[in-house]
Amino acid sequence: MIPPPVAAIDCGTNSTRLLVAGPDGAGGLRTVSRLMHITRLGEAVDRTHLLDPTAIERTQAVLAEYREVMDAHGVPAGQVRMAATSAARDATNRDEWFDAAERVVGARPELLSGALEADLSFRGATSGLEAARGPFLVFDLGGGSTEVAYGTDSVEASVSLEVGCVRLTERFIASDPPRPEELTAAISYAQAWFDDVLRTMPGAASAPAVLGLAGTVSTVAAVEIGLATYDRDRIHHFVLTKDAAEDVFRTLATESRADRLANPGLEEARADVIVGGCCALVALYRTLGLDEVLVSEADILDGLALSLLDGL
Repeated sequence: MIPPPVAAIDCGTNSTRLLVAGPDGAGGLRTVSRLMHITRLGEAVDRTHLLDPTAIERTQAVLAEYREVMDAHGVPAGQVRMAATSAARDATNRDEWFDAAERVVGARPELLSGALEADLSFRGATSGLEAARGPFLVFDLGGGSTEVAYGTDSVEASVSLEVGCVRLTERFIASDPPRPEELTAAISYAQAWFDDVLRTMPGAASAPAVLGLAGTVSTVAAVEIGLATYDRDRIHHFVLTKDAAEDVFRTLATESRADRLANPGLEEARADVIVGGCCALVALYRTLGLDEVLVSEADILDGLALSLLDGL
C-alpha cells in the first residue's frame, strides 16, 4: 500500500512555497506537487521589525490555496510541516501571523533557528548526491538571510548570516537602475558577513562540491541559460561559473527594472530584488574564491518533507 503524501511549506522573506511528496522507495522523494508564489512576507521587516498586514494578507491567500492543494492530494492531518525563517525571526508580531496561518493551514508555523534552517537545507540539497562527492558546502541565499552549511553525510558546521536579496535591496538599492556606489555598498556589506564563513569553516573554500540554493541562484542560472519558461530539470544541477554569475550581474545591474524584464528567465515579481540578490551572490563567489557552483532546486522544502517521512 502506498502511504499518503506529506506536505512541506516554506514561508520565506520573499516567497512562500509548497512541496507535496511521498517516498520514492529508495530513500528519496517522489514529487506530487511543487508550487511557489512570491508574497514578500518580509517586506520592510528589516526596518520596522514588524510583519506588514498587507504582506500577511498576501501570504495568507497563498496558504489558503496550498491548503486546497494538500486536501486534493490527500495529505493527512499531522503530516504538514510549515517553516518560518528570517522574516519571522526578525518580526516582533510573528505570533499574530502564526495564529492566522495555523487557522488556514491546520498546522502552526515553526520558527526555525538559523542552524536548523541550514541543516534542513543541507539535507534537502544533498539528498540526491553520492556522499563520495563531498564534503559539501551548501548555501541557501534567501530573502532575508543566507544559511551556509558544511559536511558530508550531515552538517559539521553552519552559520546564518543577515544577507538576502530583500534585505540588501531595502538597505542599499534606491535607484533604478542602481548607482555604482549602491552596488559597491551592498557587495561590501555581504562580503563582510561572508568573511565569517572562512572564519568558522576553514575547509569551506576548498570543498569539492559547492551547492547554491533558492530563488536568486536559480534565477541567475535561468537568465544565463536563457530560459523563457521555468524548467526545473534544466536548472537543477546546472553548473553556474563565477564568470557567468558576474556577467548576469553586470547585465541586470545596469538595466532599469523595466528593461530587466526582457531577460528570459527573470520573472516580474523578482525583478526589483534580483540585483540585491546578485550582489550577495557575487560577493560569495569573490569572498570564498569559488570558480563554480552547482545549482540545486532541492532545498529546505525537500529537507522538511524528508524529516516527515522519517516518522512514517
